[in-house]
Amino acid sequence: MTTYELDGKVVLITGGTGGLGSATARALIARGARVGIVDLHPQTSEIAARLAPSGVVGVTADVCDRDALHDAVGRLCERFGRVDIAIANAGVMGRGSTLRTMPAPAIDKVLAVNVNGVINTVNAAMEQIVANQGQIVLISSVFAFLNGTGAIPYAMSKAAVEQLGRGLRVELAQHGASATTAYFSLIQTDMIKHGVDEDPTIAELLARTSPRPLLKRIEPDEAAQAIVNAIEHRSPRVIRPARWTPLSVLRGVINPAIDARMAGDRKVRALLRRVEAR
Repeated sequence: MTTYELDGKVVLITGGTGGLGSATARALIARGARVGIVDLHPQTSEIAARLAPSGVVGVTADVCDRDALHDAVGRLCERFGRVDIAIANAGVMGRGSTLRTMPAPAIDKVLAVNVNGVINTVNAAMEQIVANQGQIVLISSVFAFLNGTGAIPYAMSKAAVEQLGRGLRVELAQHGASATTAYFSLIQTDMIKHGVDEDPTIAELLARTSPRPLLKRIEPDEAAQAIVNAIEHRSPRVIRPARWTPLSVLRGVINPAIDARMAGDRKVRALLRRVEAR
């Protein structure tokens, strides 16, 4: 397969000031790409300028705001003349909770950012992607196929992203464009720090419900390199750590057994009661 050459390509990254977003931006810049970082951070422009002396632009925008994303794409086109790749990276996890006790605004926020925000990103960049036979990259998670107890809206959102990626892969093919879905486990980012590491009960629940060898963490730079390599090969999917691949492939057989075991696990029940009581 011919390698997709990144030198000179223009890439939009949402959530671009965070750990994975900025790491991906650096990896793309190293390949010669020009990058547009879109983020809620009020200093997005200054953060982007620090990544490279040229070929980078930062735009402060909320992925939940459709018009703002269309404006961001317009700014990239004004600056660089086009957009070849859109990476829908912006996402939130929220505080661990059972669905029964999770406040409605917290549920709404996760779905708004992780689902609607991704769709808004795709729609804003779509015409440019089609015109340039480019690529869309969606950041999903192993929670797309892992039981999401304690974080159901987050898991729901990542399963939705997976379905979006599968559908786009087919719909874009007729135009010579493509879509990649990235599935990551725990990346050493602020989202995991605040959502897992600072919540001992959720950390214990995750350890109880996931095989320990699968919980190996990866650094943002490793995940970023996986994304860039997938773009260069127009890969339909990338899974890191790779040891999660068998569970993804065999999910139809394995998941019912995992769900049954978790439902009957007294320790899991005790941890969930602790989560509900706080």
